Amino acid sequence: MTELQSHRVGYALAPKKEQSFVVESFIDYAKQRGIDLIRIEPSKPLIEQGPFDCVIHKLYDEEWKKQLGEFSAENPNVVIVDPLEMIEKIHNRASMLDVFTQLKIPLKNESFGVPKQVLVEESEVLNSTNAAEELNLKFPLIAKPLLANGSLKSHEMCLVFDSEGLKSLSVPIVLQEFVNHGGVVFKVYVAGQHLSCVKRNSLPDISEEKLRTLGGTLLFSQISSFTVQENGNEEEDNSDISNIKKAEMPPMSFITDLSKALVEAMGLHLFNIDLIRDGNDRNKYYVIDINYFPGYEKIPSFETLFIDFLWDIVHENKIQVGES
Repeated sequence: MTELQSHRVGYALAPKKEQSFVVESFIDYAKQRGIDLIRIEPSKPLIEQGPFDCVIHKLYDEEWKKQLGEFSAENPNVVIVDPLEMIEKIHNRASMLDVFTQLKIPLKNESFGVPKQVLVEESEVLNSTNAAEELNLKFPLIAKPLLANGSLKSHEMCLVFDSEGLKSLSVPIVLQEFVNHGGVVFKVYVAGQHLSCVKRNSLPDISEEKLRTLGGTLLFSQISSFTVQENGNEEEDNSDISNIKKAEMPPMSFITDLSKALVEAMGLHLFNIDLIRDGNDRNKYYVIDINYFPGYEKIPSFETLFIDFLWDIVHENKIQVGES
């Protein structure tokens, strides 16, 4: 019996990410596919570690950037997933969604876009009594930090209901119009040509009538205690579960075409997009966020999806560099 050729994949992850991602089932399936997962020690020179056929990473400090650059220069045949310059393009929420205005994919009944959003860099803009009108935005709004680099601060988002709420924000800030979407978000996890789409709870719809009773801001961390009903009463049932069960998944052909186009347009292999369906048009979708190297471990059979992706990468690279 021919021995399975081994491919060496180095991984450099923050401790918390490593603990949740590099689990026993993941390591075991990697071995079955002939992949050895090698932990990279960030405190030691990368150039002295290896050898590797591929490196995956989610570290952004300056020392890592320097080490990865030196390693790539010395080892041009090692695949880096993904290049830092490509990753950094989606760390800016003011421009991360620009790619969707350039995508050309075959569409049947579906259409897609991004909600209207504006970057505000001066607090004086937010202090205006008619700030939303001057920015050509409509309440409610989602306020997002400019940087989306995985830090705790980058996840501090809130709903903004009126001008007083805008005055409480700190700049720079990205303001995005909220779109009613049935309280469900479709999270599309992409690993090269492999993908998985799952349904998750999202922000509840906000009617025009309800909006008139709301004011200020509401942190996303408080959403679990926030319910939006026409009668203003707290909701005691399992509506979140019901919404998810009732929500129809987007057509797989649409998700596949969109994902493939994004891989090519962004030059990235590992990301997820948050996709919502317009509450007034079941065939219209909005992309509201992109995340690099997301929590794949949260999806069913993530080991198969991710390791099959790694096998594709190392196998195709060996063919390109002329190895058997």
